[in-house]
Amino acid sequence: MTPASASEHIAGQTSADLVDAVRAVWADALETDLAAVPADASFLSLGGDSVLAVRMAAMLRKRLGTPLALADVRVEQSAAQLAALVHERSTGSGTGALRPLPLDLRRREDPDAPFPLLPLQQGYFVGQQDAWELSYRSAHHYVDIGLEDIDADEAPEALQDALERLAEHQAVLRARILPDGRQRILPLDDPEAVPRLRVTDLRDADEETAAARLAETRHEMSTEGPDPSRGCGLDMRLTLMPGDRARLHSSTSLLIIDGWSSGVFYRDLFALVSDYNAVLAPLDIDYGDYVTTLRDLPGTEAWQQDRDWWWDRLDDFPLPPALPLVADPAEVRPTLMGTRQAVLDPERWSQLRRLCTEHGVTPSAAMFAAFAAAVARACGHRRFLLNTLQLNRLPLHPDVSRLVGAFSSTMLLPVDLPEAPVFADLAGRAQQDIGDALAHNLITGVEVSRELGRRRGTHRPVAPVVFQSTLGVDAALGSEVPQEAGPLGAIDLLSHHQQLRTPQVALEVRLFELRGELVVVFSLVEELFAGADVDRMFADLMTTVESLVEPDGWAAVVELPDAVDGEQAGPARQASGRRLSVPAAAVGAEPGPPRDDTERAVAAHWRKLLDCPVEERTADFFALGGDSLLAVRMLGSLAREGLGRVTPRRFLRQPTVAGLAAALREPDDR
Repeated sequence: MTPASASEHIAGQTSADLVDAVRAVWADALETDLAAVPADASFLSLGGDSVLAVRMAAMLRKRLGTPLALADVRVEQSAAQLAALVHERSTGSGTGALRPLPLDLRRREDPDAPFPLLPLQQGYFVGQQDAWELSYRSAHHYVDIGLEDIDADEAPEALQDALERLAEHQAVLRARILPDGRQRILPLDDPEAVPRLRVTDLRDADEETAAARLAETRHEMSTEGPDPSRGCGLDMRLTLMPGDRARLHSSTSLLIIDGWSSGVFYRDLFALVSDYNAVLAPLDIDYGDYVTTLRDLPGTEAWQQDRDWWWDRLDDFPLPPALPLVADPAEVRPTLMGTRQAVLDPERWSQLRRLCTEHGVTPSAAMFAAFAAAVARACGHRRFLLNTLQLNRLPLHPDVSRLVGAFSSTMLLPVDLPEAPVFADLAGRAQQDIGDALAHNLITGVEVSRELGRRRGTHRPVAPVVFQSTLGVDAALGSEVPQEAGPLGAIDLLSHHQQLRTPQVALEVRLFELRGELVVVFSLVEELFAGADVDRMFADLMTTVESLVEPDGWAAVVELPDAVDGEQAGPARQASGRRLSVPAAAVGAEPGPPRDDTERAVAAHWRKLLDCPVEERTADFFALGGDSLLAVRMLGSLAREGLGRVTPRRFLRQPTVAGLAAALREPDDR
C-alpha cells in the first residue's frame, strides 16, 4: 500500500473502524482475543512492553500502511489514542504528536557492495583495535547449552545443513568487516562464506576427562571469539558427551548479532535442524538494505530534532557513578569479563510482572530502577550517568523484526534519584525517563557519547556502566526457543554457561528470560573492582528484585545516600584518578603552525579527511569533527603511506597534530 493510498484508506474509515483496526493488531501482538483489548486500556496494562511495541509498530505499518516511528508508539497509549494519532497523521488534521518515519526502506542495487557500520558496530569495531581502555581483541558473546537424548549419528550433519541453509536465508551470517570500517556480504559460492560446525566426540571418555575437555572449549571460545574482520562472525561447535548428552557451543560476534537477533537465530536454526524439508518464510529485505537506508537519516528533520533534544541536555549530564575501584581503567588489559548470576523462579517472576502492570511500568523500567538504587548505594551518591542497550529496530519494513543483524544501539540515561522515594515512585520515574529518551531514538548513544566526550575533552568511555534488558523478546518474537529440535534431542536452556566481552564497559547488568525464569547477570572487568564490593552490590540488587514479588516491596521507602554527586577526586578507598571517566589532563604542546615535515603531513592528511582547515599544531582531531572510526582509518592510512605505525590507544593520549607527529617519529611502545 503506497502512502497516498494508505491516507485515502484511513481517511475513509470511521473513527470506530480505525480503533478496531488498532485493537486487532494489538490482539495479535499480545496473542489474545480482540474482546480482551478495550479501546481505553493502555498497551502496557494489557501485558505489552517496549520490546513488544517494536513488533506491534511493524504490524501496524503493514496492515494500515502508515509508517510509525518507535517514538510514536508509547506503551502508555491506549488503542483509541494511537488510532487518533494515526488518523491525524494520515489526513493531515490536528496537531498530534505523531511524527513520520522519515525513510522508506529499499533494496540495494548491488547486494555485494560494501555498506557502512551502524554506530554501535563502529564502537565494537574500534574497541577491537585496542583503541580505548577496556578493549578486547574480539567483542563477542559465548554460550553453551545442554542437550539430552541426542542422536549422535544424525545431529552433526543436520546441524551443518541447517547452518548452510540459514546462512543463505540470513545474509548477515556471511558478513565480513573491511579494514576501512565498512561491511559486506560474501556470496554463497565463496568457500569462506558459510559457518562450519566443529564436532568433538567425547562419548567414550570418562566423566573427568569429558569435564576437562569441556572446560578447555569454554575457555578457548570465551577468550578467542570470532571476528568478522578476519573470518566468520559465528563459531559453533558440538561436543558429544557420554550418555546421549551433548553441549552446543556458540560464540557470536557482537558486530553481527545482537540480543534480539540471537532469539531469531536459534528459532530459525532449530526449525531447520528439526526438519530437513523445513522452509523459512522468505525475507524481502536483508540487513544491508536496512543499514544502507539509514545513511539518509542525518539529512532528515526528525533526526535533527532528536539531535537538538540530546545536545541541549548534554552540558547537564553527570559523570558515571563513582564506584570504588582497585585499578585505573586505563592500566588494565582484561581478557575475560567476570560473572555473577541469579534467577527468579517462574512463579515469583510471574507475580513480579503482574505487580509491574498494576503500577503502570514495564518490567524493564522496574529493573532499571532497582539497578539504579543498587548503584547509588554502591557509589555513595544519587546522581550519575548510566548507559543502556536498546533493541532499536526502526519499523521500516515488516521483515525488520525477522532479520538477524546488529541493530542494537546504546542510549545514555542520566539518573537523578530523589532523597527517600518509595519504590513504586522510583519505577514510575524510570518509566517516564526511559520513555522520553526512547522518543528521541534516531540519535544513538554512541553519537551522544562522542559529542559528550568532545565537550568534556576526554577520549575515555563516558558511560561504562550499562543496563541491558531483553525482557519481552520471546513475546515479541511470538515464541520461545523450542523444547526439542529433532536429532539434537531435548534442549535444556536452564543448563547454560555464558561469557560476555564488551569493549568500553566496566560493569553491565543483563536481564533476560529462560523457560519462564528471570535471569539476572553481572558482567564486569574483575581487575577494576574488589570482589567483595561486587558481591555486595549484586546481592543488594537481588534483594530488591526479590522484594518486588510482594506488594509491600513497591510501597517500601528506598534507602539512598545523602550525597547527590560523587567527589571529583578519588576518596580514600580509591587510588587518585581512578574514578570512571574523569577526563585526564592533556599533555600540552606549544601553539603555532606545524613545525616540520611530519607535522605538516599529519595536518594535510587531517585536512583532506575532515574537510576543514588544520592550521594549528595543537588542533585536536576530535574537536575538528573526527571520531573513533575515522581515527582508526586515519592511522591505517598513515601506516600504508609509510609515515609510521601508531596504535589507536597511543594516539588517544595526545590526539593533536603535534602529539601524533611525535608518536610517528618514535617506535611504538606496544
